[in-house]
Amino acid sequence: MGKQQEGLKRQIRWIREGVKNFRFSLSLRVSLNYLRFFLINGILFFFILTFLYFLEETKESRDIVEQMAVLLELGDEPFIEYVEEIQPEDLSVFWMREETPMVLYSDEGENWPELFYLFGRYHLGREDGEWLLLVQDKQEILRDGQEYTIYFYYDLSREIIKAGRFIRNASLVYVLIMLFVIWESRKDNKRIFQPIHDLTETAKTLTVTNLHSERLPVRGTQKELRELTQVFNDMLDRLERSYESQKQFVSNASHELRTPIAVIQGYSRMLSRWGASDPEILAEAVEAIGDESKAMQELVEKLLFLSRHDRKTLKVQKDWFSMGEVVEDMVKETRMVTENREIKAPMIQNVSVYGDDQLLKQAIRVLIDNAIKYSSEGDTISISCENRNGNCVLTVEDSGRGMKKEDVDHMFERFYRSDDVRGKVDGHGLGLSIARLIILAHAGTIKIRTQYTVGTSFTITIPRQRMAPRTQKESI
Repeated sequence: MGKQQEGLKRQIRWIREGVKNFRFSLSLRVSLNYLRFFLINGILFFFILTFLYFLEETKESRDIVEQMAVLLELGDEPFIEYVEEIQPEDLSVFWMREETPMVLYSDEGENWPELFYLFGRYHLGREDGEWLLLVQDKQEILRDGQEYTIYFYYDLSREIIKAGRFIRNASLVYVLIMLFVIWESRKDNKRIFQPIHDLTETAKTLTVTNLHSERLPVRGTQKELRELTQVFNDMLDRLERSYESQKQFVSNASHELRTPIAVIQGYSRMLSRWGASDPEILAEAVEAIGDESKAMQELVEKLLFLSRHDRKTLKVQKDWFSMGEVVEDMVKETRMVTENREIKAPMIQNVSVYGDDQLLKQAIRVLIDNAIKYSSEGDTISISCENRNGNCVLTVEDSGRGMKKEDVDHMFERFYRSDDVRGKVDGHGLGLSIARLIILAHAGTIKIRTQYTVGTSFTITIPRQRMAPRTQKESI
């Protein structure tokens, strides 16, 4: 007995899991919704139609009832004459006197079936195996100075049979129309949901090699699905741009690393063969390997910075500090390590800034290093820090070679270097993109004013922070 119960429980559990995991197709669910819509509206329609039918059938009887009530107030003879004249069918009249009903008229005879109330005015009974439906109407009359209550009952039993036949035939026609509409709607469902099917098939074939060619047709689809199709195509465009950007980034990084690696490998092979015995070659190789290793270290650090930013793991430790003091220290450092440049600080004001002082210092250092690299002996470099309505405005300006207009549009792109400086000035083309990311992380802006062969000016604006917490860590 216990094994049978366990087996039954397993079967029930299996059926439940099967029902839970069973899913209708979207097209079939739409058809089922059509079916539910037709059924609910059909039931309501036939119910209202039946009610209106019976209401219309009782209208003529109600006119007769009102005339009878008037005649009963006048006396029995006018009432009897009126009844004998019209001989109303399916109508019964009861006179309620001293709580005792008396039949005044009934085409059913004196044998009245037992009835029970249904919705107040309606009475339902059964006689000889057939159902009877009577509608009650009550009239108050005044006769011989006394009030009497007259009850009138309309027998709608015959109308029930007629209405039943009509509803049965109409329901059959309605079901046939409903099935036809649902069957025809399947074609529309397939056409409507075709973009979803195409989207699924396109998603199955997507690879990194065909991102540029796989798109869904937008024309000819419905509004909602057109928006879905457009969103999917936009997503593919973003994926393609992201992939191309990533591929370009890897290619540029490999290219930048290839040169120092080749230099290091060349000097190491030369030293392994015969250069170690030559003091001049040895000194040259050690210096070159050291310089290239330093350049590789700087490049790797920049790549790690960008990687942490792209993965949203770069931490920003924000706090209040004096930007004027930071700029003063950087001006002193620049003067100590820079030769043959005139370093000026025309205005350094004390401005309280809420941010990461080390990252902002790194961004300013990028601008100062660029000003040094892209200027010549005797050129002027100006560094200033101003307080403008609470905003911190930093300016690094040089009188160097400047930039062309077409170069300014790409200046913040990663690994971008203009043709005028590629191979002539050291660098990897990552500094300005890193500086821009740092400034944006502080809700700031960076603007460039430049003129070719005249000079370049970078202006950083860090807005005033209100209601800032004392310390805060963020990821950018």
